[in-house]
Amino acid sequence: MATQITLETKRDAFDQLRVIEDALPETLEDGQVLFEVDRFALTANNISYCYVGDRLGYWRFFPTGDEAWGRVPAMGYATVLKSAHTDVEVGERVWGFFPMSTHLLINAGTTNSYNFCDISEHREGLAPIYAQFQRAASNPIYEPAREEQDSLLRGLYLTSWLCEDALFDNDFYAAKDCLITSASSKTSIALAQAVQTRGALRSVGLTSARNKAFCEELGCYDAVFTYEDIDKLPAQIPAVSVDMAGDRAVNKAIHKHYGDQLRYACLVGGTHQDGPMGAGEALPGPKPELFFAPAQAAKRSQEWGPSEMEKRIATSFVGFRRFADDWLKIRHFDGDSAAQEAFLKVLRGQASPAEGYTVSLRTG
Repeated sequence: MATQITLETKRDAFDQLRVIEDALPETLEDGQVLFEVDRFALTANNISYCYVGDRLGYWRFFPTGDEAWGRVPAMGYATVLKSAHTDVEVGERVWGFFPMSTHLLINAGTTNSYNFCDISEHREGLAPIYAQFQRAASNPIYEPAREEQDSLLRGLYLTSWLCEDALFDNDFYAAKDCLITSASSKTSIALAQAVQTRGALRSVGLTSARNKAFCEELGCYDAVFTYEDIDKLPAQIPAVSVDMAGDRAVNKAIHKHYGDQLRYACLVGGTHQDGPMGAGEALPGPKPELFFAPAQAAKRSQEWGPSEMEKRIATSFVGFRRFADDWLKIRHFDGDSAAQEAFLKVLRGQASPAEGYTVSLRTG
């Protein structure tokens, strides 16, 4: 009997992992679609999903039936293995959010030429963008040879693009500098490139001493400072901060150094294990706000129309992935033991910023 292999993490201790094996359904009910997941990307974004899993519903994407354990969402490509939906064909290639698994069973709803959604009951109340599976055949920028790069970069680039667009949408809060923490992370690099491309703000990266040279060599930051040198930042210049790290000490240092010259502070990720700023912490300057990319996507989709929004993002993403060709090296992890090794490396901050991890739980 064919089986599904899935990696799960303890919801209150992310370094505790287990591998689950389940039987795959022999027959599907009407509307169901069974995907076979080839490879998925593993980045600091996945760790951020763990930290905000309860607050933003990420643990609800792929229920485990055991509240103590969770399935971490990951971007990747998959093939339709079985279909009981009239408009979804076996063999079709799709991109989207999957569990860290070999398979995913969904209930497909209304389809169009670009995508279809999972309308399973547990998806109710969750952002629709996460339930979409985009058809590779209708994606004008799809290149089979770039699937792994797309899995690593496309989802996080969407977050970064929408974050920069939200700053633009608010006249950059009258700031001149954009402070980006965890500057060596891929989401931060994507944001820096988007900021630099528009040219309205200076992109200022904040990183550890060991990653400073890497960030400077990228060329997408107009300036790079270490966390120890926050007090050397030009606090007389109004700034916005985009926190990808979730480090309380770094946030406090930025707010203390800038005071009211910090015009806006948003929290996007949590690459540092100590987690994002806690509620109730008094800080000089603006109160940090959690940036939720689907809200900005919904706003732009309503204003521009879904196709126009997707066109603008895709055009911009093509430029970013060409930029990534110069520095990103993809490293493969195959099998459940290797998958656990990769997860722990990313969780503990041991992954090289120049590498991107892709994982397959398939053994054959």
